[in-house]
Amino acid sequence: MKQFACGDVVPGCQSAFVGADDDAILAQVATHARADHGLTEIPDSLVQQVRDRIVLV
Repeated sequence: MKQFACGDVVPGCQSAFVGADDDAILAQVATHARADHGLTEIPDSLVQQVRDRIVLV
């Protein structure tokens, strides 16, 4: 399993995501970014920041 904490990229955000692989995490994070952070587009640079902070659990 892998995990990502949104607060690692967006200070103060308490959301965390768990998935089998990076793609599962990225799908959850994209939904969260749109719904909770108001992003209509997810920049490649943000996707890379998320990828860099996904860890094995």
